[in-house]
Amino acid sequence: MSEHDANARFARETIVEPAPISRARTHALELGAAPISPGIGAQYAVLAASVAARSIVEIGTGAGVSGLWLLRGAPQAVLTTIDNEPEHLAAARQAFAEAKIPPAKARFITGRAADVLPRMNEGSYDIVLIDADPENVIEYVEHGLRLVRPGGLVLVPRVLTGGKVADPVQRDEVTSAYRSLVQETQESSAVLAALSTTGEGLLQLSRIA
Repeated sequence: MSEHDANARFARETIVEPAPISRARTHALELGAAPISPGIGAQYAVLAASVAARSIVEIGTGAGVSGLWLLRGAPQAVLTTIDNEPEHLAAARQAFAEAKIPPAKARFITGRAADVLPRMNEGSYDIVLIDADPENVIEYVEHGLRLVRPGGLVLVPRVLTGGKVADPVQRDEVTSAYRSLVQETQESSAVLAALSTTGEGLLQLSRIA
């Protein structure tokens, strides 16, 4: 086993996922909702805590795994989560209830993010998490940077697409979009950008005032 593999395995095995999130993960897998890994979830929690988030937007509800990690880091926050799959939203509602998240702390919106995001208030959110419709990721990031306050975060998981982004031979539309997003945000004067290789990969963008 290489040093990189040993480090990755150690990092995975040291994370203790809270029981309500673990149950939500099991339900997500049953639904085919592809939850983020515990390593990425733990990063969500730390980032939410670090900006003392009070208002969060999540694009792609899944079965509530990501939302629970975010609220673990920022229990004072209100989470607005958007998904066009009613079954996923129902599973997330159940997961939040089992985790004893107060109903006032979560708003569930059924619909396409492309329709919902333009109606949301500019500069009003601390975090925008984008985990849906990878073919629209660049459009969603543009919305996210409009919605977050200066110093707020736009988070994009799964950006490494299983190693395809790092392989220049891979040029399908989604891989190319993620590759362009990573490269362009590194060079942008509008954001501070960092790319974590934990799990599926996590692009972190902080809007500059």
